[in-house]
Amino acid sequence: MSNHSHTARRQGGGFDLGRMLLEGRAFFALIAIIVIFSLLSPVYFSTGNFLTMSSHVAIFGLLSIGMLLVILTGGIDLSVGSTLGLCGVVAGFLMQGVTLDAFGVTLYPPVWVVVILTCAVGAFIGAINGVLIAYFKVPAFVATLGLLYVARGVALLMTDGLTYNNLGGDPALGNTGFDWLGFNRLFGVPVGVWVLAIVAVVTLLALARTPFGRWVYSTGGNARAAELSGVPVKRVQVSVYVLSGICAAIAGLVLSSQLTSAGPTAGTTYELTAIAGVVIGGAALTGGRGSVRGTLLGAFVIGFLSDGLVIIGVSSYWQTVFTGAVIVLAVLLNSIQYGGRRKQAAQTSATPSSPTASSGQPPGDGKSSAVKPATQH
Repeated sequence: MSNHSHTARRQGGGFDLGRMLLEGRAFFALIAIIVIFSLLSPVYFSTGNFLTMSSHVAIFGLLSIGMLLVILTGGIDLSVGSTLGLCGVVAGFLMQGVTLDAFGVTLYPPVWVVVILTCAVGAFIGAINGVLIAYFKVPAFVATLGLLYVARGVALLMTDGLTYNNLGGDPALGNTGFDWLGFNRLFGVPVGVWVLAIVAVVTLLALARTPFGRWVYSTGGNARAAELSGVPVKRVQVSVYVLSGICAAIAGLVLSSQLTSAGPTAGTTYELTAIAGVVIGGAALTGGRGSVRGTLLGAFVIGFLSDGLVIIGVSSYWQTVFTGAVIVLAVLLNSIQYGGRRKQAAQTSATPSSPTASSGQPPGDGKSSAVKPATQH
């Protein structure tokens, strides 16, 4: 029955158009933003401006990809903004030199060591979140909200509320190259954009081509059914929070490099921007549905909208209003899209001619269909 109804719907051109507009809303919104701001400002539509805006989007995109992994499992991570700030401070602290009073020496680690240690801090914060949620059953909202305050407080304690400046390093100390992430370009494209592209491709392949990707979608679709089918649900939950923390750490490195400084308040409210990027990209907050491509489009929508409002001189207060309105509209469209699918699925499962109703057993190999939700990559 579902195949016949699907074919019939495809024959209805009007419905197909509406579905295309609904599922591709992030792409069409991005095109509309570019067209509108290009008409309002002569400097908006230029290669240089697009590259500059893309370097800003790289921060949001990295956070949004990590957030996507968490949301796909049905969780949420409110600590990514504070993790970004703390990891930036850790990088700044290491670049300033680590003094060992007991030995009377100051160590200046090379940049690659700074990057590894900073990512380790992000992974550690993510692991704490994951363990609290997966093994101690702390609600994701509460656990990550607590880590939001802890990470921000540690950043403030490390700096006494001040900012680490001049992170360029010294050639004599062998710790130069940190500003490469923020200012250098490869083939004319900012390095931060290349970093975002690499992380996005790796995540896309992991979700589409590996068992881990199937486990992530299965956990978000129906965690209980996935666990009964042999999916290591708890390990998957911990893993996605660790990966979210690493993405936040990379974003903190890129942002600190762009600013050539690291402050304890960096990344404030960025967790909301990351969630907005995921939602605008079409992911379901209940888990099991979402894609890397959609999330990237959502991040570009937020970034290009914010920068466009700045270029045409709109007040920062109105920028907040517009951004919030876009998020509310995205959530509304998600409810329409996935609400219709849930209703359709319920009607299909209630059909007497379905294999389940006629034989008393689930179709296929007898495993729950919830373990294999419809995925979007």
